[in-house]
Amino acid sequence: MNLHDLVMILVMTFPMFLFTVYPGIALSDYLAKNHNIQEGQKRAVMVAVTFLGAFILSALLYLV
Repeated sequence: MNLHDLVMILVMTFPMFLFTVYPGIALSDYLAKNHNIQEGQKRAVMVAVTFLGAFILSALLYLV
């Protein structure tokens, strides 16, 4: 995998946010309700899950 492949995956990540925002919100709400995490941690979980999910989805779409 070279730099061009990585750039293409990152470019494809942004449209994939449409598909991964809901799982990020759902997981952060679950953790807030059942594990009493703070608001800042809830937002960090939401952003991390959304970005990682979008990155993984776009990488699978590009490489497979």
